[in-house]
Amino acid sequence: MIIRKIFNNNAIIASDPGKQEFVVMGRGIAFKKSAGEPVDQSLIEKIFVLQQTEASERFKVLLEDIPPEYVSVCYDIIEYGKNNLNVTLSDYIYVTLTDHLNNAFKLHDEGIRNPNPLSWEIRKFYPKEYGIGVKALEFIESTLKRKLPEDEAANIALHLVNAELNGSSSRMADVSAQAEKIQDILNIIKYTYRLELDEQSISYERFITHLKFFFQRLAQPHRQVLEDDFLLRQVRTKYKKAYNCMLKIEKYLSTELSDEEKLYLTIHVHRVTSDTTS
Repeated sequence: MIIRKIFNNNAIIASDPGKQEFVVMGRGIAFKKSAGEPVDQSLIEKIFVLQQTEASERFKVLLEDIPPEYVSVCYDIIEYGKNNLNVTLSDYIYVTLTDHLNNAFKLHDEGIRNPNPLSWEIRKFYPKEYGIGVKALEFIESTLKRKLPEDEAANIALHLVNAELNGSSSRMADVSAQAEKIQDILNIIKYTYRLELDEQSISYERFITHLKFFFQRLAQPHRQVLEDDFLLRQVRTKYKKAYNCMLKIEKYLSTELSDEEKLYLTIHVHRVTSDTTS
């Protein structure tokens, strides 16, 4: 690999014989080096291969101003997240999470608290991602000797969720709004049935998963149409209370749901409430 650009002693842009560019990091990798010289392979610690051009360019801009140790710990957090979630994350997370943590460090140093009002919901609806956020705070404390507030675990989890769901640079507000809507839907069910849901049940876990993908489907321009409404008519008759609860949810969302969405939402409402009352 050949050095193409030097950011600092520890971060460079390099290219391989095929002219593909990478962001390469390693302690002292650019020390007393110049563009055009070969990369000392023994000093390479991390290589960023970003397939999305826009993400790659924005990441390079970040490297101009952000300490390499921040970039390095973000890389470790993201790799840990990929391995534990077993999902493909958008390249944009390298940009968004690195930028976020850089700002979080600045606020922390200035003694400014920036609480996340959705920490409880995020921990509840995205436990795996939240767990990675907690682990990320441990990485940060052990490598950078910086102890960030617990709310940052939720913020990091949001970045992971956003990278999973959207695969783009969509605003974090989308995921936050989704968490709020899920909580509102659960409250509608609780008030309708006058009960507390069993959050440890399989039905509850499946319902939360259904709602996450439900919101993704609502955002799509072309939705599936139920070819035969026989099942919906059967469910409406058999599970009247669940069906009426579904109608309340539809009204809350201010969206006309397809028959298919009505069917599955009704079934999930019935299941999650039956698990609690049985």
